Amino acid sequence: MTPATIIPIAPAASTRQQKREAPKGRVVDPAALDEVRSLLGEHSRAHDMLIEHLHRVQDRYGHLSTRHLAALAQEMGLAQTEVYEVASFYHHFDIVKEGAAAPAALTVRVCDSLACEMAGARDLLARLPGLLGKGVRVIGAPCIGRCEQAPAVAVGQNPVPHATCETVLAKVKAGATRHQPEPYIDLAAYQAQGGYRLLKRCIAGELDVEVVISTLEDSGLRGLGGAGFPAGRKWRIVRNEAAPRLLAVNIDEGEPGTFKDRVYLERDPHRFIEGMLIAAWAAGIARIYVYLRDEYHGCRAMLEAELAKLRAHPPYAGMPEITLRRGAGAYICGEESAMIESIEGKRGMPRLRPPYVAQVGLFGRPTLEHNFETLHWVREILEKGGSWFASHGRNGRKGLRSFSVSGRVKSPGVKLAPAGITMRELIAEHCDGMLDGHTFYAYLPGGASGGILPASLADIPLDFDTLQPYGCFIGSAAVMVLSDKDSAAGAARNLMRFFEHESCGQCTPCRNGTAKASLLIAKPKWDVALLADLSAVMRDASICGLGQAAPNPVDCVIKYFPQELA
Repeated sequence: MTPATIIPIAPAASTRQQKREAPKGRVVDPAALDEVRSLLGEHSRAHDMLIEHLHRVQDRYGHLSTRHLAALAQEMGLAQTEVYEVASFYHHFDIVKEGAAAPAALTVRVCDSLACEMAGARDLLARLPGLLGKGVRVIGAPCIGRCEQAPAVAVGQNPVPHATCETVLAKVKAGATRHQPEPYIDLAAYQAQGGYRLLKRCIAGELDVEVVISTLEDSGLRGLGGAGFPAGRKWRIVRNEAAPRLLAVNIDEGEPGTFKDRVYLERDPHRFIEGMLIAAWAAGIARIYVYLRDEYHGCRAMLEAELAKLRAHPPYAGMPEITLRRGAGAYICGEESAMIESIEGKRGMPRLRPPYVAQVGLFGRPTLEHNFETLHWVREILEKGGSWFASHGRNGRKGLRSFSVSGRVKSPGVKLAPAGITMRELIAEHCDGMLDGHTFYAYLPGGASGGILPASLADIPLDFDTLQPYGCFIGSAAVMVLSDKDSAAGAARNLMRFFEHESCGQCTPCRNGTAKASLLIAKPKWDVALLADLSAVMRDASICGLGQAAPNPVDCVIKYFPQELA
């Protein structure tokens, strides 16, 4: 049939079938549209800016009303459902439906992850609502990246270390809801210490790309976000892909027990930035995206200021554009492809692989993805040589590791130690021993997902590939120490609640598996056979590492702490 023979169908008389005068969905309030346009100003309306714009609206009004969501959808040319599904995915966005009451003007988040729970978070959650009154919302929150300061609380955007009811109340009364950056090495101080000279040598051709990549390979530097993929090999793989190529930097750091990236960033941001720009030069990167977790408000303010200085006085002509993106409270976005989805303005759901992000990553382009700390080491390794980094190590291992240590030790914090150090050595040499009155009982070598081991296995070298025979892994080297005042089963319950809360919901084994496991282990007597079946399904069928690793704490309790289940 040719177009000329198509017979038009006359419109039906029914009102339902008449042509709509406006798109299906909520009618946009003109006043809300004006407010949204004013907030967005000259910023791009491209899809990948959706999460950034949701933050702008919430920062201004304290929540996301349905009228503003509808207006934002129209302004960005998106379906209202598309905006709503993204806003509702992330924990830090407060959606208020029409007719519902807005949340309190101030929210106090009490971290209830394992280190903070051991330090008294439950007591804070029980007492603070009564002390602060109805004008303040008090909620439990997953790890906020300050485990060495447990119990940690956030008053608005201002963290309160080693929080007590009194210190939190004082912050609230003072209106201290914004986090000011800690003292740090700024651009001028960094350059005075020789900063960016190495980068300029690379750009000038004094250092060859092949020499730089080979030096990284000789050092044995591996990805320090958890996966442990060799950094030099990753640069080589991405460099061989078709241009344009992109770089995505992961500073989401949502693994309970992990805070090393924050500590290094707070002190010396340009060391990381120089390493990032060297990586961009070596891999032929056209543009850089830095994804920073929302809880690190002080770091974000500092990084925005330092990047502005760098753009005003770039170390070389043609420096790639660096875009800072803000997370919105989703542990899953620590997974590289989920982070990429979030940078693109979508829900942070992991992608199926292949293809891998090195081939098809951010905006469909080959993407070099790196953890913050990996790039932090680039300058020092290139200046001192790959053999310098590899010369450190114990028990046959090579390199240095930044351990985030929390729990029942006298001196928690980031501990730079040789790869392969044992847990017993780490506590004695770097943490000043256990807290008075506490006996070493158990430890988590790799954060929430890395499993739990008894003190009797504290002489295993801590490094990549050494813990797998025991059903554990080092991940991002987030070490949490338990004493005889704690129980491994109690720790597993806390961790499984976290996984249940943070599952993105995309795949059934993880979505339903974490919820089912949490219910099963909440009982005094565990159904070990059923938990074993559930663990096998989650490991074999989950899309990403969250569901695959979530059973680790439970499996370890069953294997190493049977006395707690008797």
